[in-house]
Amino acid sequence: MRVAGVIRFLALFATLLGCWFIAQTYFERGGRSISLRSWLGATGKPRSSQQLPQNKCGNQRSCPTKHFAFKIISGAANVVGPSICFNDEVLMSNVKNNIGRGLNIALVNGTSGKPLKTASFDMYSGDVQQLETFLQEIKDGTVILVATYDDAATKMNGKIRKLFSELGSSYVKHLGFRDNWVFLGAKGLQGKSPFEEVRGPVCYQLSPSL
Repeated sequence: MRVAGVIRFLALFATLLGCWFIAQTYFERGGRSISLRSWLGATGKPRSSQQLPQNKCGNQRSCPTKHFAFKIISGAANVVGPSICFNDEVLMSNVKNNIGRGLNIALVNGTSGKPLKTASFDMYSGDVQQLETFLQEIKDGTVILVATYDDAATKMNGKIRKLFSELGSSYVKHLGFRDNWVFLGAKGLQGKSPFEEVRGPVCYQLSPSL
């Protein structure tokens, strides 16, 4: 019994001694603090939980103050639909189910950035008069964003091309069958818009900041 008691005493003493050693090592000692992590040899830096900031509309760069971000992606032939994003809000896309063959147009208040209206116009077999009326009713200070899908030129007459030119387009007069056209303009714009591209039937995106 005495031997067993001595063994238990020694075990308890060793446990207390170990606890004291760890406590002394963990807290301040010799004018510096040592953590149990470093005492165990874990010197690697913890992984950062911070993520890279996400810019509006998925653009590579952020926009300055009092600027609106936007991204316009044209359709790819008649397979992949276009998308229009303004101020980090997707206005038109396949997912929203509000795009169509021809011209896809979104209107935005140029001062507040508030979305006003979206519409698509079939420029191959649709009623072109509807597009003409739509463009004529745009009010001053309204921003217009345009993305083509499949064909946007077959029914585009001279009057419609003139209306787009008045909104700041330089290339609409050259738009041909199944050309991909992306454009951002405005009613009352002085001069021509710098945000416009026309190419052959390929898919591309235009994503500068205003």
